[in-house]
Amino acid sequence: RIVLLLSTPHGIMGDVVQMHFSTVDYVIFVVLLVASAGIGLYYAFSGGRQRTTQEFLLADRSMRCLPVSLSLLATFQSAVAILGAPSEIYTHGTQYWFLGCSYFLGLLIPAHVFIPVFYRLRLSSAYQYLELRFSKSVRICGTVTFIFQMVIYMGVVLYAPALALNAVTGFDLWGAVLAMGLVCTLYTALGGLKAVIWTDVFQTIVMFAGQLAVIVVGTHQAGGIAEVWRKAQNGSRISGLDLNPDPLERHTFWTLGVGGIFLMLALYGVNQAQVQRYLSSRTEKEAIMSCYAVFPCQQIVLTLGCLMGLVMYARYGEESPLDKGYVKSNDQMVLYFVMDVLRDLPGLPGLFVACLFSGALSTISSAFNSLATVTMEDLIKPHVRPMTEARATLLSKMLALAYGLVCLAMAYIASLMGSVLQAALSIFGMVGGPLLGLFCLGMFFPWANSTGALVGLVSGLVMAFWIGIGSFVSRMSASVPPVINATVIPDVGNMTTAVMTTLITPKPRSIFLIKPSGVQALYSLSYMWYSAHNSATVVVVGLLVSFLTGPWKEKELNPGTIYPVFGNLLFFLPQRYREKLCCVTPLEDNVSRLNATNQYPVSNTAFLLPL
Repeated sequence: RIVLLLSTPHGIMGDVVQMHFSTVDYVIFVVLLVASAGIGLYYAFSGGRQRTTQEFLLADRSMRCLPVSLSLLATFQSAVAILGAPSEIYTHGTQYWFLGCSYFLGLLIPAHVFIPVFYRLRLSSAYQYLELRFSKSVRICGTVTFIFQMVIYMGVVLYAPALALNAVTGFDLWGAVLAMGLVCTLYTALGGLKAVIWTDVFQTIVMFAGQLAVIVVGTHQAGGIAEVWRKAQNGSRISGLDLNPDPLERHTFWTLGVGGIFLMLALYGVNQAQVQRYLSSRTEKEAIMSCYAVFPCQQIVLTLGCLMGLVMYARYGEESPLDKGYVKSNDQMVLYFVMDVLRDLPGLPGLFVACLFSGALSTISSAFNSLATVTMEDLIKPHVRPMTEARATLLSKMLALAYGLVCLAMAYIASLMGSVLQAALSIFGMVGGPLLGLFCLGMFFPWANSTGALVGLVSGLVMAFWIGIGSFVSRMSASVPPVINATVIPDVGNMTTAVMTTLITPKPRSIFLIKPSGVQALYSLSYMWYSAHNSATVVVVGLLVSFLTGPWKEKELNPGTIYPVFGNLLFFLPQRYREKLCCVTPLEDNVSRLNATNQYPVSNTAFLLPL
């Protein structure tokens, strides 16, 4: 059990107390779990009672803008992010705040490019698009890649906050894991996407309340916001605009503001968990508005994380709990700070822990639901004889339940990983970029064919794992880093994309004298550029292979699967040149032609695909 030295305005007292939860804290934590389960049970036994796959997997396409936007926010505002952002700010300063600059284009592009294509095709799974655009084999590869990505992610998101809570408060580790896993599985399997979305709304409110409580109390104890700012400035934690274009620098305006755009696109543009929420909206306009509404919410979340980090610095200065040995890792530091600040206010530590576990619950439930959807729509329905709605819905619920059990198993595996845990987290980020590249290849480049898509995806994944694992291994095998000039080698734990916000990193190891070159430079690439680099690999390789094996023409493609980005950019060219460049038909005309000529629902993917 971790001990806490009592702090006073005059210094540190010698008495030692154990940090622990009060009865009120436990009650608040239990209320969170009961309320989440209750929402799931309500939607399981009301309305349509989740009797069709349309209702269970897509909330009957009846959701309004506000709940969808809050669910979009909560889906990947995980407990790892809540623990990670303040520790990042405490350790490295506010440079990370410039990630907010990437949110504008990172959400504007999905709203006006990806959502119109997905929504007008009336898909259930984002990977149905890959079959409509390319072939069934590309669809299966995309689906399997996504499943691998999310299964790894689920166990880590479930285990990490429980481990931190156990280390700081003595809260039973596996009791917390089982409580979260089982409650989450219950309301996801019974209530479907509608329960997941409304539970996300409730959990988002809890997350905001928990973070605000800590910031308000911590700021008051530090002497006010002006004093917090003064101490942060004196400690060089208020960062200016760093315009260094070096892609090897861990955080600059360009790595965060530009590289972050690709992270946001991988998250809010093509990830099934988010696409499923767009598709659950009543209209395309509401889906677009929900994406717009995420922008101010994301800015608030980022600001709260930065403020908490500054308040932590105002309290501890350079003598962090980690340096003093009160905690064993950075991911425990935020919880230590919370228990320290709120120890005399029963109920507030429980509120923050409820905030922490709300992040975990919202993320895991979204993973269950999206995994059940892609498994059902992409791997089962196309390969088995037609099923009745009742049987398909029951199978979807069983899939959600099965993934819940897989999540618990992955949490156990994560507990055995030890230092390899960061590598497991990194896998999530390494897969996101290539999937983004695959969708961009199909949506923006009419010439790309199925062979190019497959080779491009494999190349992107190989490149991603080569850089990620190579970077991790090269630093783990070197007890003393090589001498390199003014470049901090990026921490491999930060390859988890904006989804993870930032995995807590150690302080910069040293200032080097020689700039890295060759493969070492590739390994030293800032993690914020990983998604851009890997998605660009997929697009470039995919186009090269497509031109070598016979590019497709726009008229050969299924209507509605191409977004006319070149048609919009090259509007000034004569018609004959635009026809040669495959950028003539607007998206609206394509979709109109699709609806006029197609006698099958798009979700059945009953199209003749080009060979």
